[in-house]
Amino acid sequence: MDESKLARLRALYADRNVFDDGSDPVLAEAGRQVRTAEGKRSLPYAGIPTLLGLPSAPSAAGLDIALVGVPMDLGVSNRPGARFGPRAVRTIERIGPFHPTFRGVPSGAVRAADVGDVPFRSRYSLEQSLEDIEIYFRALKAQGVRPLAVGGDHSITFPILKALGAEAPVGLVHIDAHCDTMGAYDGSKFHHGGPFRLAVLAGVLDPERTIQIGIRGSSNMFWEFSHASGMTVIYMEDFMRMGLAAVAERARAVVGSGPVYVSVDVDGFDPAYAPGTGTPEAGGLEAREGLALLRALAGLQIVGADVVEVAPQYDPTTNTSQLAAQLLFEEFALMAFASRQAPTG
Repeated sequence: MDESKLARLRALYADRNVFDDGSDPVLAEAGRQVRTAEGKRSLPYAGIPTLLGLPSAPSAAGLDIALVGVPMDLGVSNRPGARFGPRAVRTIERIGPFHPTFRGVPSGAVRAADVGDVPFRSRYSLEQSLEDIEIYFRALKAQGVRPLAVGGDHSITFPILKALGAEAPVGLVHIDAHCDTMGAYDGSKFHHGGPFRLAVLAGVLDPERTIQIGIRGSSNMFWEFSHASGMTVIYMEDFMRMGLAAVAERARAVVGSGPVYVSVDVDGFDPAYAPGTGTPEAGGLEAREGLALLRALAGLQIVGADVVEVAPQYDPTTNTSQLAAQLLFEEFALMAFASRQAPTG
């Protein structure tokens, strides 16, 4: 090895600590933002777990973004358990805080906190629980706080959209194995297979500005409403034929520059990456494809987002919870760095 090069490296790096290990000003600022008041990094395995390791807050007052647990799975049609999703995602450590693609610390760009879970009046009534969710998210919107939710089953997204789209319908980027635009099922129109049908009919979701990505499986016979209403449906066969870059470009074109909501069901991913869910479908997205899709939405006007359908009792390796936490971090970064454009390369 060149002795003069070794001498330079020793002079520059031998005595530097982890927060000052370089001359890149972006990384130096990131190091400043993630260290504690004592000049250390907080222990990822200590303390009370919160979503993305953010501070906990008793309310959303003064926040830009509120991370909210929605532990309700009364709308499932197959395996139950997504009510434990928020708790499982909170236990995942070491997600972020630095985002290498956007080169920044999302929590340093906005005021954000985990504000706990939606309070429910009943553990038995689906309709009453959906009302509770809408009331809670209407209050967040009234405070000018953008919500980032962890479910719960996908029925929770309908009342969230009712709250956010009450004044004008929003667009939607939806990653899922299922379109979730089914009609009444076993005597109820409120279930996790139909939130987006209900949202369109309620006038809070614009189907012409909605794209659904990763759709597959035997339930395809139930998704006529998506096509009839004008939604853009990207089946997995389409995804494989088009490629990730073209799908991402299509998504941006569909939702345009208006307000958009992002909803990710973990069953949109192949069960190899997300076995811990109530309605798994083989042949789905790879984890890296889903992350890249979300990153390609940078710069859109995202008014809220969610990750749903994590059922940890079917997740023996915690792969699903790990993926869900990373997806949540990607959504958080998109919302925190709202003015940044889509990364290239």
